[in-house]
This record gives sequence, structure tokens and C-alpha cells, in this order.
Amino acid sequence: MKRLRWPGWMPIDPYILLLLGTVGLAALLPARGTGADVASGASTGAIAFLFFLYGARLSTREAMDGVRHWRLHVTVLACTFVVFPLLGLASRGLVPVFLTDSLHQGLLFLTLVPSTIQSSIAFTSIARGNVPAAICAGSFSSLVGIVVTPLLAAALLGGGGGGISADSVVEIVLQLLVPFVAGQLLRRWIGGFVARHKKVLGLVDRGSILLVVYTAFSEGMVRGIWHRVSPVRLAGLLVVEAVLLAVMLVLTWYGAKGLGFGRQDRIAIQFAGSKKSLAAGLPMASVLFGAQASLAVLPLMLFHQMQLMVCAVIAKRRSRDPEAVEPEAPDAPERTAAGTGGRTGRE
Repeated sequence: MKRLRWPGWMPIDPYILLLLGTVGLAALLPARGTGADVASGASTGAIAFLFFLYGARLSTREAMDGVRHWRLHVTVLACTFVVFPLLGLASRGLVPVFLTDSLHQGLLFLTLVPSTIQSSIAFTSIARGNVPAAICAGSFSSLVGIVVTPLLAAALLGGGGGGISADSVVEIVLQLLVPFVAGQLLRRWIGGFVARHKKVLGLVDRGSILLVVYTAFSEGMVRGIWHRVSPVRLAGLLVVEAVLLAVMLVLTWYGAKGLGFGRQDRIAIQFAGSKKSLAAGLPMASVLFGAQASLAVLPLMLFHQMQLMVCAVIAKRRSRDPEAVEPEAPDAPERTAAGTGGRTGRE
């Protein structure tokens, strides 16, 4: 029998359907009492294991090779942790016409999380861009975000983020950075095993995120948080996020051109600098926002699906550009296979 595949013409990533199904399960059967404590503990352990795997996967050699292209990485980091947050702060003017205070907090948090890894690599490869640079840019962004995102959240969200404090920042570092470093230290012995079983371990990645979503939305249901959001407000949020994504896509593409980057580098900058990681944002939100986490991650979940759909279209169009026939960098085409396997819906 042939293996069933998701139809290529479907615009929605199947993993997004799983996320929506998890939200529906939390709405119908939220975890309560002891069950909530068990779910919370399991979710914390799963996310720690997830970042341990991230550390075991990241090749130290690839990371060191990418340092030489420091201008590109600085550009991506500036887009992710400077330009995005500034736009998030500017969106405060949309309250209360388009957004409520809670939705704005979630939108601002969205602008603080790091960039993606897998989807940035995949779209850069499809568009015939600089894949090695995308690998390093996404990895650096995720690593920097473990520390920078909670610090920015503490500074910009303050008390409105559900009691963000120095303890919350320390908790995130312990839950995410320490396992990541442990994975890097043990990579010499377990790196081969992780590489050989990346498809199976990919299920662990996605399962961990689903568990975090279920825990956060269960707590939101028990506390009655969802009664604060109306369909009109959700529609307003979608419009605001569509504008945010469009602005970042334009800024990353033409801004990179103004800085003198070639076509392949501009592609890597556009896809790594305009997207946000669901995998990194969810566990951070659960720590920073507590009971308010379900509303805080809603803008991130919606933006995640939107960026996948839009960037998939852009990547296909870029692959048909006349300039894509003859690459600018001699090593880019040969190395495009790195990290392009699998779906892009995880982050």
C-alpha cells in the first residue's frame, strides 16, 4: 500500500490541524486538579527534553562555519529582536479599536520570540538561497532567544505579562538553556543516534509542543479566560498580524538589498528574519504568563500558520526568478540538502 500523503494543494499544514484539535480537546476536557499538575509536570519535562535534542542536533562545526558570515547573522538578529519588538510596541496604538489589552500582550510577546530553524531552512532551499547561512541564522536566533526573549519580555511586558519577574527568567534559562548545553556536551556520543532517528525524535518534538498547548489552554478554560475574546477581536488580530508579516517581509528583502547582500543571502535573511518560532515561544509563554498563557500564545499560533502559507508562496516564486538559474555562491546549491527534510509546521 502506498503511504498516505497530505495533499500538496491544501494550504493548511496538518500539524496546525493537530494544534487546533488539541485546543478543542482542552476546551471539551480540560485538565483539572491532580490531572492539571501531572500535565504541567509532563509538559515541563517534555520541553526540557526537546531543547536537549536541539543541543544534540546542532553541529558545532556548522555553527563555527557560519560565524564568518557575521553580517548576515547580525542582520537577522536585529530583525528578530529589534525591528519586530519595535513594531510590537507601536501596535499599542491599536488598542482598543482592533485589539484588547490581553491580545496586545500576546502580540507583543510574539514579536519577542526567536526565529525558526526548520522552516527557514526549507523555504530558503526551495527559493535557492543560501541554505548554510539559514541553518546558522536560525540556530543562532534560537540560542540567543533563550536568554534575550525572557529579558525583553520582563522589560517590555512587565506586570501585564502575568507576573514576569527575575525568577521567571531564571526558570526559562534552567528549563531551556541548561538542557540545550547538556545536549551539546553529549553530542559527541549521542549525535549519531539523534541523526539516524531524526524522524522518530521529530515526533517527540511535535508531541512536546502539543502537550504544552493542551496544558496552557486547559488552564485558560478552567479560569474562564476565553470568554474575553470575541470573533470580532480575533478578526482584528488576524488583520494586524497580516500587516505585521507583510511589513517584515518587505523590510527584510529590500533592507538586505540596501545593505549590499546578494540574492542568495537576501533570501536567507527574508525567511529567517521575518518568522517566529512556535516551538520556542510556547514553553516560554507557559512560564512567563502562567494562567494567561492561552491568550498569550494565540497570536503566535495564528502568525505561525500565516507565515507558513505566505512564505511557501514566496519561496516557490523566488525559485522561478531568472537570477536563480545561476547561483551567486559556488557552495550554495551543493549544500541545499542540509536540513531540508521533513515538514515545516513544527516551528
